[in-house]
Amino acid sequence: MKQKFNIIESTCVPLPLENVDTDQIIPARFLKATTKEESFFGENLFRDWRYKPDGSLNKDFVLNDPTYSGCILVAGKNFGSGSSREHAAWAIAGYGFRVVVSSFFADIHKNNELNNFVLPVVVSEGFLAELFDSIKKDPQTKVVVDLPQQTITNIATGKSEHFDINGYKKHCLMNGLDDIDYLLANKSKTETYESKADKY
Repeated sequence: MKQKFNIIESTCVPLPLENVDTDQIIPARFLKATTKEESFFGENLFRDWRYKPDGSLNKDFVLNDPTYSGCILVAGKNFGSGSSREHAAWAIAGYGFRVVVSSFFADIHKNNELNNFVLPVVVSEGFLAELFDSIKKDPQTKVVVDLPQQTITNIATGKSEHFDINGYKKHCLMNGLDDIDYLLANKSKTETYESKADKY
């Protein structure tokens, strides 16, 4: 069982780049790993942006900038495009992000995030632009993501937006359940249904 979602309040890490694809999130050379070792993938999130070719830190990249921190990644439009590799979601979760905010997600990546207990929050382009501006002005700007109410609020401006989420996935996130956990939790219901079906 994973950590349950409810209301998350956090500072943010801004990544104001559009069309960030899964190869940029986790380069293909790391896909040989067959186990979901979150620390391994988290350490290599945005690997080619975080490190220079010689292996030294790229101090200009936001993840290496101590000015920014938090469990919310704020990304540009069309986040997670490209290949369907689930490793990209593993890397985001492994780094410690619990929420990714963008004005548009690639569908497969969005579902991969949900399956790995990362909440993708889709906002309007105007809200996203204002959020980036707030973070730039004050890196300590906090955002409140309220999963039960399905709202996101920029505390700096007081503005909120409603976001959509599949009802089943919302239930799983709020109860810390993956698909297997959910099936096991409903085992008795399944057995009751099967026993009734056998009578017909």
